[in-house]
Amino acid sequence: MGSRPSSRAGRKFALLGCAAALLAGCASMPDDGDVKAVEQSPRAEGDSQVRVYGVPPQDGAQPTNIVRSFLDATTSDEADFRTATQYLAKSAKRTWRPFQATNVLQERPKAEPMAQPSREDGNGYTVTLSGSQVATVDDNHAYTPEEKPYRQTIHLIKEGDQWRIDRLPNGLVLGQSDFQRIYRSVNKYYFASYNTESGQPKAGRNVLVADPVYLRQRIEPIKASVEALLSGPTNWLHQVTTSEFPTGTRLSARDLSLDDSNALRVKLSKQAVNTDTAQCKRMAAQLFFTVQDMTRASKISEVELQDNSGNSLCALTQEQADRDFAPSRRAGHSASEYFIDADHRVVAMSDTATEPTPVQGPFGTGKTPLRSVAISRGEDTAAGVSSDGRSLYVAGMEDGIERGGSLLTSGASAKNPQAGLTAPSWDGLGDLWIADRDTHGSRLLRMREGKGDPEAVAVPGLGKRQIKAIRVASDGIRIAMLVEDKGRTTLQLGRVERGGSADHPVLSVQELRPIAPQLEDVVAASWAGGSRLVVVGRESGGVQQMQFMETDGSASNAQTLPGVNGVKAVAASEDENRPLIADATEGIVRLPPDANWKTVAKDGTAPVYPG
Repeated sequence: MGSRPSSRAGRKFALLGCAAALLAGCASMPDDGDVKAVEQSPRAEGDSQVRVYGVPPQDGAQPTNIVRSFLDATTSDEADFRTATQYLAKSAKRTWRPFQATNVLQERPKAEPMAQPSREDGNGYTVTLSGSQVATVDDNHAYTPEEKPYRQTIHLIKEGDQWRIDRLPNGLVLGQSDFQRIYRSVNKYYFASYNTESGQPKAGRNVLVADPVYLRQRIEPIKASVEALLSGPTNWLHQVTTSEFPTGTRLSARDLSLDDSNALRVKLSKQAVNTDTAQCKRMAAQLFFTVQDMTRASKISEVELQDNSGNSLCALTQEQADRDFAPSRRAGHSASEYFIDADHRVVAMSDTATEPTPVQGPFGTGKTPLRSVAISRGEDTAAGVSSDGRSLYVAGMEDGIERGGSLLTSGASAKNPQAGLTAPSWDGLGDLWIADRDTHGSRLLRMREGKGDPEAVAVPGLGKRQIKAIRVASDGIRIAMLVEDKGRTTLQLGRVERGGSADHPVLSVQELRPIAPQLEDVVAASWAGGSRLVVVGRESGGVQQMQFMETDGSASNAQTLPGVNGVKAVAASEDENRPLIADATEGIVRLPPDANWKTVAKDGTAPVYPG
C-alpha cells in the first residue's frame, strides 16, 4: 500500500524507474516532490517494483494534514517506521506500539476534523479516523475477518510551533490495497498433537500442520518468518499442535539469507543447544517448510541449525525434508480422480485420460446406487452413501469382494430429501467422518478405520444449525463444514480436539470460524493445500463464483479461477499441482493448471479426490 500521490503533503515516491512503476500498476504519477532511482534488489515472488518511503513533516502543516501524512508514512517500506514517528510528540514516541495490531479497512481511513471540538481542549486538536473494517491482524500475525464500522480519534498538540500527534491508538490502520502490497500470507508449520490418540498406528509424530500468518514481505522476510515460527502457534491452533523448539528459543544472528547454494544456516540461542539429533531434525523440518513458504521462488537445498558460535547442531536436506516431513505426505499421492457415472458406478480417471474406468470392488459394478462417495487416502477402501441418503456402506476396492450391510443408518425421515447422511470424508489417520442430519439438527460421527461403531463428536458451537457437508484435512486436526442456518449456508472451519483417555478418547470440534464470510450461500468446498480451500458460492445478490480461500478467512493469493456454470460439487487435491474437478452444468469438468475447464464426462456426480 503506497502513499497516494498528492500535492497536499508533498509526498515523494522512490521509484525503480518510471517504466517499472507503470508496469507495477501505479494509477498515477506524483505531481510534485522528488523522484529518485534506487538499486533493484532480488525480489521475492509477487513483489512490486515500487518502493514507497514516507516524507518527514512539513513546516507549518495543519493537524489534519499531519494525520494524513502520518498514515501515509505508516505504509512505507521502513522496518522501524522511522519517518512515521517524526509525526509523533515526544510522549507518543515512547508509547506507540505499531505492531500490537493491524486494522484492515476496505479503503484507506478517512481523516477529518472532529465534528464538535471540545471546549476544554483549547491547546489541542482532535482528528477522527473512520472507515469500514474487514479484518484484524493480531500481534501474533494471525488474520481474522471482522466486518464492522471503524472509528478512532487521534489527538494533536503543538510542540514548539509545530503540530504533533500525542495520543493515538496502538497498531496500524491500513486500506486493503496497502495491506496486500505490504503483507504476505505465509504458512508456519507445527507438529500435530493427537493427545489421547497419539498411540494410534497412523497418528505419527511427523505430521506438520500449516498455520497461516501475515508478515511484511519486504522487511527481512526470511528472518521475519523464522521469528514468527519461534513465537509459537497462533491462538486458534496452539491447543492441537506443538513446536519442537524449546521454550524461549530465539535467533542469535541479525541477518538471515540463503547462501549461494540456497542453503540456510540459522544460529539459535542456548535453549536449542541441548536437543538430541531427532528433535533437532524436527526443528529443522519446521524451519525448512516455513521459510520455503516465504521464499517460494527459490528452492531451499538445506537447513542447518547452529549454536551461537556457529557450531552445527544438525542439518536437513531438501530430500530428507520431503521424504520424512512433507505436509503433503498425509494427503496421499493419488494418480486418479473419482466420480459416480450415469450407470451408478464409481469410476476413476487419470489427469490425462479421456475415458473413466470403473473401480475394482462392489462400488464399481453399479449395483449400489450412491448419492456420494469417499475414497480412502490409501485408495484401497471406498465409503458410499445410498441414493436416498439413509445408509452408509464401506467396501474394499479389489475384485471378488462383496458389499456388506449398512454400517450406519440415518435417523432422519426418508421423506426429507435434504436430510440424511452427508458425503463421508477420510482423514490421514485412516478414520471415516460423516454427519447425520434431521429436522432437529446434526450429529457429527467418526468411525475408526471406517469400521466399528460410530463415535459421536461434539460440536459445541453448532447449536441447532445443520451440517450440510464436511471435509476433514489430511492431518485430522482441522475439519471444514458447510453449515446451514435460516436458509444461509456458510463455510466454517473447526479444530479437532482429542480428550478423554487412551482407552476412551472423547473427540470434539472447537471454535468454529468462518472461512468465506463474504459469501452469502456456499455450495461446495474442498481442501486444496495445507492452508487453502477451493470454495464455490455467491455473494449477496451476486452470481456464483469459485475461488481459493485461506483457512484464516483471507483471500488466497493463488491464481484467479475461470468461471464455470452451475457448479454443484468441487474437488481439489492437497497437491496443488493437480487439476480441479467439478460437477457443473456441462457435466464432470476438469481444470488443469494454467488451462481452461474441459468436460470429461457429460453425465456424472460427486467428483472426489481421495480423502
